[in-house]
Amino acid sequence: MSENILEKHPEYEATIGIEVHTQLKTNSKAYCSCANKFGAKPNTNICPVCAGHPGTLPVLNKKVVDHVIMLGLATNCKISKISDFARKHYFYPDTPKNYQITQGDYPICQEGFIPVEQSNNSIKKIGLFRIHIEEDAGKVIHGKNNESLVDLNRSGVPLLEIVSKPEIKTSSEAKAYLMRLHSILRYLDISNANMDEGSFRADVNVSIKKKTDKELGVKVEVKNINSFKFAGQAIDFEIERQLNKILNNKKIKQETRTWDTKTHKTIFMRSKEEAQDYRYFTDPDMPVLEIDQNWIDEIKKQIPELPQEKLERLIKDYKLTFDEAVILIEDVNLADFFEQTVKIVNLPKQICNWLLRNVLGYLKTEKITIEESKINHQNFAQLIQEIDKGSINTKVAQEVFEIMAQTGQNPIEIIKEKGLEQVSDEKELENVVLKIINNNEDQKAKYLAGNDRLIKFFVGQAMKETKGKGNPVIIQKLYEKHLK
Repeated sequence: MSENILEKHPEYEATIGIEVHTQLKTNSKAYCSCANKFGAKPNTNICPVCAGHPGTLPVLNKKVVDHVIMLGLATNCKISKISDFARKHYFYPDTPKNYQITQGDYPICQEGFIPVEQSNNSIKKIGLFRIHIEEDAGKVIHGKNNESLVDLNRSGVPLLEIVSKPEIKTSSEAKAYLMRLHSILRYLDISNANMDEGSFRADVNVSIKKKTDKELGVKVEVKNINSFKFAGQAIDFEIERQLNKILNNKKIKQETRTWDTKTHKTIFMRSKEEAQDYRYFTDPDMPVLEIDQNWIDEIKKQIPELPQEKLERLIKDYKLTFDEAVILIEDVNLADFFEQTVKIVNLPKQICNWLLRNVLGYLKTEKITIEESKINHQNFAQLIQEIDKGSINTKVAQEVFEIMAQTGQNPIEIIKEKGLEQVSDEKELENVVLKIINNNEDQKAKYLAGNDRLIKFFVGQAMKETKGKGNPVIIQKLYEKHLK
């Protein structure tokens, strides 16, 4: 949508920056020993530190620093040897200290980039300003009788804030950036990045300016978007809303908005805060953090193969297309599933086709992940093998796949139990073919007169006669022989 309106007004362009907050996978919280666990009974994972009792002192969780260094290295950042912490003040009931411990002018990671794929198969590097440590706030639960309850289980959960440079121009670029960042976090296994649980959420900043203007336009922030789809929709809506205001000589206000998933509109929340509104100052309870080269080198050894590296390898080793490889690498478990299956049966193109079409379609319908499903690389490899051997045709294979996905049953057992073996006996199929030709003299005459497309009709009739079990390749050859 935004691309369309900007095409009508090519003198204007959008500028988009994104701030992502992701919760880290650590056993304990950022500054205390309370459990970092989603879904616990309200106010059971709290202590005087994360509940903000006066006189308590925070102690930094080393694992949090390990994780941020790892993400920084994976996103091509410079790792600061000296880093500091600051207090960011705001007054909400879910923030008992009335401030958040964050990082100030010297974050751990600075000046990196994330490579994302473009529609023309090229790579664009989206720059990063910084990645820094924060702590999450608690949660306010609003009741039916105008009461509000506060759950502090999430208070103090370690967060990373990843701040992009304003180098994104379209909603599709923004979605590609978010998906790549999401996959990097999953590959590193430092965050489950579960958007449904709020452990990966994005704030998008959108502004419009004339291409000839040096200064950026007035920035509008859309807060806490928890899906790639909604991020794209919110950006598209904001671009159109802001551009329409500009074209009608109306002022854009710097403000914070939220995305309404029902009306598909952004809605005003509040005037945008400036940095001075938060009254930042160095946190006196948090000592300066020193990171030496040995620490960085140790973390570097732990970094696995990253999405961009895997993309290039899948294309090279398995002769996949760029688009096929891009879809596979977005989910590290799916990419691993593909490679584990290829080890059993070396048919990468067939495996990839079935994964992207049938398996992903099934997972989307059931709203589950590959690891939650009953499909494993052993039974999936057997299914591909049976198709390749010609034991079953594609239509029957889809039936076998559905049963296998629901039950986890071995595909060979399903084929035997249901009597689904493909009929490849040429004599048996020839009798079927001759019978259909004799019963369809009109279609035969039209085919012989030059209507080659009728071959599909004849093959379809034979498949119907054999209840979908006939070998379509042999059937077509028999028709071509007997329809002369």
